[in-house]
Amino acid sequence: MRLRCAVLDDFQGVATEMADWSPLADDVEVVSFRERPRAAGGGEAAAEDALAAALADFDIVVTLRERVPFPASLLARLPRLRLLIASGMRNSVIDYAAAERHGVTVCGTPSSSTPPVELTWALLLGLARGIVTENDALRTGGPWQSTVGADLHGRRLGLLGLGRIGGRVAQVGLAFGMRVSAWSRHLTAERAAEVGVERAASKEELLASSDFVSVHLALGERTRGLVGASELALLKPTAYLVNTSRAAIVDQDALLAALHEGRIAGAGVDVFDVEPLPADHPMRTAPRLLATPHLGYVSQANYETYYGAAVEDIQAFLAGEPVRRLG
Repeated sequence: MRLRCAVLDDFQGVATEMADWSPLADDVEVVSFRERPRAAGGGEAAAEDALAAALADFDIVVTLRERVPFPASLLARLPRLRLLIASGMRNSVIDYAAAERHGVTVCGTPSSSTPPVELTWALLLGLARGIVTENDALRTGGPWQSTVGADLHGRRLGLLGLGRIGGRVAQVGLAFGMRVSAWSRHLTAERAAEVGVERAASKEELLASSDFVSVHLALGERTRGLVGASELALLKPTAYLVNTSRAAIVDQDALLAALHEGRIAGAGVDVFDVEPLPADHPMRTAPRLLATPHLGYVSQANYETYYGAAVEDIQAFLAGEPVRRLG
């Protein structure tokens, strides 16, 4: 009897095209989910109920990034689950201890930081030059030139976080002739000098002095809500905020208020408090917002890496020698 493998959040329906799954054909049936399982009602409990029901008959689950939480309560409701594969080698929404208690092996895959770097700049440039506004006007007979673009050269780019992604975003900013500074709680002067940027004295100083602010921090207890109403109030009215990291780092209600009140020039967002974003979510209609549906890691090369490695993980697990174990 073949094992059953669920591939979650295959919104584009490409999971089985991005890798050669044929080596598993005799042993594993692969089922992709183009939509997130949902149940009547709302909230976390309903979402977990829907997942538990949808995944009850699966032995293997492949999940993308940190989009679907696997807490102890959900793992306890999946008695058939034996292998959980997460794209990337870090996942903060899987309860590893609970997985071990329930006999679930958790494995990861390689991942590239290039796609989120590129998307960060797509959002930043789109905001700075009013690309969406001007494109919409051109295609619908609207005004010819209705915006005045914000310059990058000579302006300050402030980075919250200077890790793998933040460091590469900084290099692009420097290439544009921007003045780049960075801050995080543990950022050292040596790391800032290595990248060639200034180390801001404080989070507040960085926010108040920057023309563009981009978030590149991991989500944790110390970064959740790091940018709230008081921090947004420090931004210049001409400043732009970009977040391709995690929604919870920036207070969503405070950001919506700043956008509606015109207290900042705009924001570029790729991550949300609820995903997929409900049709009536206020982020869908917020002014001064350029938003994308969590595309940070969504690129052909990265998907080929994720799904190709997922096949390898399954083969290794079936051979009794799991690779890239997490937890």
